[in-house]
Amino acid sequence: MMEEPSVWDYVKAKVQFWKKSNLDFSFQETAETSVVSEERKESPNLLTLSSIPWLSLLPFVVLLVGQFMLEPPDRLPLWGGLFYLVGGILLIFAVRFGYLVIPAVPDDSTRVENIQIRWNWLLAAGTGMVISFVLFGGNRFNSLNVLIWLFAIISLFIAILSPTTYSRWLAWITAAGKWIRAPKVNFSISIWGIVLILALIVVGYFRLANLEQIPSEMVSDHAEKLYDVRDVLNGQYKIFFERNTGREAFQFYWTALIAVLFNTGISFMSLKIGTVIVGLITLYYMARLGNLLGGKWLALFVLVFAGIGYWPNIISRIGLRFPLYPFCVAPLMFYLIRGLINRDRNDFIWAGIALGIGLHGYTSSRMVPFLVIVAFIIYGLHLKTKAERIQTAYWLGFVIIVSFFIFLPLFRYALENPQIFAYRALTRVGYFERSLPAPVLAVFLNNLWNALTMFFWSNGNVWVHSIPYRPALDPVTAVLFFIGMVVVLIRYIQKRHWVDLLLLLSIPLLLMPSVLSLAFPDENPNLNRTAGAYVPVFLLVAIGFDSLIQGIRNVLSEKNAIKGVSIIGVIIFLMALLFNYELFFVQYNRLYRQSAWNTSEMGGIMRGFSRITGSPDTVYVVGYPYWVDTRLVGINAGFVNRNPEIFKDQFFETTADPRAKLFMLNPADVESLEALRTLYPQGRASWYDSSVEGKDFILFMVPADQDQLP
Repeated sequence: MMEEPSVWDYVKAKVQFWKKSNLDFSFQETAETSVVSEERKESPNLLTLSSIPWLSLLPFVVLLVGQFMLEPPDRLPLWGGLFYLVGGILLIFAVRFGYLVIPAVPDDSTRVENIQIRWNWLLAAGTGMVISFVLFGGNRFNSLNVLIWLFAIISLFIAILSPTTYSRWLAWITAAGKWIRAPKVNFSISIWGIVLILALIVVGYFRLANLEQIPSEMVSDHAEKLYDVRDVLNGQYKIFFERNTGREAFQFYWTALIAVLFNTGISFMSLKIGTVIVGLITLYYMARLGNLLGGKWLALFVLVFAGIGYWPNIISRIGLRFPLYPFCVAPLMFYLIRGLINRDRNDFIWAGIALGIGLHGYTSSRMVPFLVIVAFIIYGLHLKTKAERIQTAYWLGFVIIVSFFIFLPLFRYALENPQIFAYRALTRVGYFERSLPAPVLAVFLNNLWNALTMFFWSNGNVWVHSIPYRPALDPVTAVLFFIGMVVVLIRYIQKRHWVDLLLLLSIPLLLMPSVLSLAFPDENPNLNRTAGAYVPVFLLVAIGFDSLIQGIRNVLSEKNAIKGVSIIGVIIFLMALLFNYELFFVQYNRLYRQSAWNTSEMGGIMRGFSRITGSPDTVYVVGYPYWVDTRLVGINAGFVNRNPEIFKDQFFETTADPRAKLFMLNPADVESLEALRTLYPQGRASWYDSSVEGKDFILFMVPADQDQLP
C-alpha cells in the first residue's frame, strides 16, 4: 500500500509545476468544506471588501508597488527589484494554486499537405523576375518594369496557391452575388458589441484626437521626408531615396497618395495621417493575432492596451517612418503563426507579402527575416515526423520566394549601390563613422540589458519619440507585461508549445536594430528602432491581463464572478488609461513643444507676409547655430521649394530687390540685427512673443523702395 502523502509532499508537488506527480491529493468533502461551498454558491450578488479576490490581486499589487519605485524622478531601484522578486514568487504560487489562470493555447493541426506547384506558372514568374530585375537598373520605377514585376508576382501566386483557393474565392463571389441581389442585414446589440464599440472609441481618441497639434512641430527629419514626397509628386519615381544617408521608398509614395486623397499637400499633416493609418492597420493585425491565440476577449485586450499605449501612440503619430516596422511585424506574425497552426500554405504567401512590403518601409525591418528563420527553427524543433519537416521546409521556401519577388527592386539597387544601401546600418554597427567605445562583446551585452529593461526602467534619451529616461510602458502595463511573460514561460514549461517560445524570443530579436547600435551605445534603447517589438510585448500584456481576469473569475463565486471581473478589470484598465493619457497628451506634448522650434509660427508669418507682397522670395530667416531648420519655415508657409535661409554676409545681395522684405532673427543674434539696421536704416525691428515659452524671435521689416519699384 502507498503511504499517505505528507504535507511536505503536497507542497513539493504544487510548487514543482513542471513535474507531473503520481500522488493523489484528492479529498472527500467534509461538512465544513461543504458549508463553505454552499456559502460561496449562496453569497449575495454583491462585491464586498471581504469578497475581493486578494490572493489573485496580491502579485499584481506587489509588482505595481515595485514598478512605482522604478518610476522617475525619485527612483529606488534596489527596493523596486526586491518587490519584483517577491511579486514574481507570489505570481508563480498564484498560478500554481489557481488564483491566476494560464490561458489555453490553440492546438496545431495534424494534417500533412501534398505540396503541388504549377510549374508552368512558376517558369513564367521566374522569367518575369529576371526581366524586371534587369529593367530596375538606374534606381527608377517606370511603367514597363513595374508591369513586368507585377506580372511576375501574380504568376508566382498562381503557381503556389493552394488548390482549394479558387473554390473558396468562387464561393465568396457567389455569396456576394446572392447578397447583392437580395441584401439582408441582421442587426443586434449585445454586451460584447457595446464593449467593442466603447473600446474602438477610446482607441480612436488616443490615435486621432488633436492630431493637428500633437506632435506640434516638425523636426529636420520631417523636412527630409517631405522633400522626398515632393520628388515623387514631381515624377521622380525612385526605388531608394538617397537623401539624408538613404531611405526606403514606401513612406514617400504612401504620403504622396495621402496628400492627393486628403488634399493636405506636402505637409506635416500628410505625414501624420499616413503613419496613423499604418498604426491602425497594425492594431488590426495585433487584434487578429490575439483572437487567433486566445479568442475575442484576448483580441480586445490587445486592441485596447496597444491602442492607448504611450509608446505605440507616439510611434504612430510622429509622421516619420517608425510605424512601418511594427506594420511589417504584426501581419507577418499573424499569418506566420496562423499558417503554422493550421498548416495552410496560403498564410505563408500572405506572410511573404507582409515581409516583402515591410522591407520597403523602415531600415529596422531588415531584422524581420531573422524572425522568420527563428520561427521556423522553433517550430521545426517541436515536430516529430520527417514528412512534417519536409512540409515545413516548403512553407519557409514560400515565405522567402514571395518576399524576395516583392523586395526585388530594392535588391537590384542594393547590388548596384551596396555602400549607400547599407550605410546607415553600418555606421551604427561598425567602424564606418566612429570606433567602438569598448570591446564589442561588452558593448553588445550592455546594450542588450538596456534594451530588455527599457519596459521597466528607461526608454532612452530622444525627446522626439519618447519621454527621456522613463520606462517604455506605463506602470500598470509594465506589470501586466511581466505577468504575461511569466505566465507564457510557465505555459511553455508545462505544454511545450512552440508559440510560447516564439513570443518570448521574438522580443529580444526585434530589439536588435537598437541593440546593434554598437558604435553609438547612447542611442540604445530608443522607441523607434525597437518599435517592432511592441507587437509581441502588447500581446504578452493582454495575456497577463487575461490570466489575471480569469484567475479572479475562478476565485469568485458564480454570482459575484461577472460583476467582480468587470469592476476589477475596468479599474485596472482605467488606471492604465489615465497613466497613458498623462504620459502622451500632457507630459510628452509639453516636452515636445518645449524642445521643438516653433517653425509653424514662423511659417504662418511668412505666408501672411507673402500674401501682402505677392511673393515669398523676400522673406528671410537669418541662420544661427542650433536654431530653426529654415526649410521647415518654408514648408509650413506652403512654399516647399523655398528655403528662406540667409546669412549675415549675404545681406547686401538683398538690396537689389526693391520690394518689401522681412527678416526673422534669433534674439541672441545681436550682430546680424545691427548689420540689418546699418544696411536698412529705414527698417523696423519688433519682438514676436511666441505661444511657447523661450521660442520668441525678432522680426525686422524693411519697407519697399518706392523709387525703384516698377
